[in-house]
Amino acid sequence: MKFSHISDTHLGFTQLGLDEREKDIYDAFDQTIDQSITDKVEFVLFTGDIFHVPNPRGKAQIKFANALKRLKDNNISSYFVLGEHDISNIKDTPVSFIPHKLGFTNYLENGKPFFHKNVLIIGFDKFRKNEAEFFKGKLKEAYNEAEKHNGPKILVMHQGIIEINQYAGELNSTELPSNFDYYAMGHLHDKTVVRYDHLNGPVVYPGSIEHTDSQGIGEKEKGFFEGEITESKITESWQPLKIRPQISSTIDIEKIEDEIAKVSDTITSLDAKPIVEIKIKGKDVDLDLIDVKIAELRKNCLFLRIKSVDEDLEGHHIFSDRPSIDKEVTSLAKKYLEDEELAEFATKELLPALEKNEIEMANEIVMKNFKQFRSKKDA
Repeated sequence: MKFSHISDTHLGFTQLGLDEREKDIYDAFDQTIDQSITDKVEFVLFTGDIFHVPNPRGKAQIKFANALKRLKDNNISSYFVLGEHDISNIKDTPVSFIPHKLGFTNYLENGKPFFHKNVLIIGFDKFRKNEAEFFKGKLKEAYNEAEKHNGPKILVMHQGIIEINQYAGELNSTELPSNFDYYAMGHLHDKTVVRYDHLNGPVVYPGSIEHTDSQGIGEKEKGFFEGEITESKITESWQPLKIRPQISSTIDIEKIEDEIAKVSDTITSLDAKPIVEIKIKGKDVDLDLIDVKIAELRKNCLFLRIKSVDEDLEGHHIFSDRPSIDKEVTSLAKKYLEDEELAEFATKELLPALEKNEIEMANEIVMKNFKQFRSKKDA
C-alpha cells in the first residue's frame, strides 16, 4: 500500500511579492497531486500549513478544493492537520474545514484514532508553547492507542523537533510516542529524514513544496514523500518537483567581470527565468556601479537582488542557520505589544492582508477581533 506525504504547501503565498511566485506554488502543488494519482497511492497526508494565511484568497481555496476532488474521483482518501498558518487567532472555523465538512477530505482531530483499512492514523495540529503540557498528555494517549493496534501505525504532526532544528523546535524526539512506524511531520521547510533508535519508524519532513522567505534565495530541492507500507515497516521514497530555479552566488569584486559572465551563462541555460541573489565580497563595493554592470542579467531573471557581504559572513551554514525573518518580526511584535496572542494576530493575519493591499479584508479582520481584545483589556 502506498501513500503520499505532502507538507507546507502555503497555498496563496507570493514570495518577494511576485504574482508569478503564487502561480509557481500552485504549479508545484499540482505536481504533487498528479504524481500521487499516477502512482496510485491509496491516501494522502497533508501535514499542515496548507494555506499561507488563515483567511486565504478564493484562488487558493479553489486550488485546494479542486485537488481534493481530483483525489476523491480517483478513489484516493486524504487526511490533514493544521499548521500555525492555518489557525486563526479569532474564534472562527478554519478554511480547511470546509472541504472536510463536504466530505472531500478528513480532518485528523487532535488525538482521535482514524483507520485507513488496517492502518492506524493519529494526528495533531500545531500547538503553542503554552499548550505543550496538554499535548504531551495527548501524545501519551496516542501511545496507548497504538499499543492496542497490530497493524501499521502513522503519527501525523505539524511540529518542530528540537534535535533537528533548535530555532523551530518545540518538542524533543524522546517525547514522541515510540511505537509508531512512520512520523509524518510538517513545519520545517527543508527535507529531513531522521531515524532514532528509540522510535520504531523514521521522522520524516518533506519540507515546503516551494521556496519560502524563511529559507532565503538559493538552490533547494523541493518535493514530497511517498510511503510504502509492508507488513514489517514503512519506507519513504523521495519525489522531487520541478520548480523555478533559484541561484545564490558570491563573487569577488576583483573578479567581477569574469564571475558575472559565469552567472550569465548559467542563467541563459535555464528553462525558466530564475530568482537570483548575487553577494559581492571585497572592499569599497559600489552597489550602484555593480548594478550597471549586471543590467543585462536582469532581463533574464524574474527577480535579481544584489548585496554586499562581509567576508567573515561567507559560508552556507551561517546564512541557513539564522532565525527566520518571520520569527524576528513576531518576536518584536510580542516585545512591543506585550501580548503574545495580539502579536500573533498582528503578524500572521493583519500584516499579510495589508501587504497585499487588501484593505477590506484587513478591516473585516480587525472588526472580528475588536470585541475579543477589548474585553480582554477591560478584564
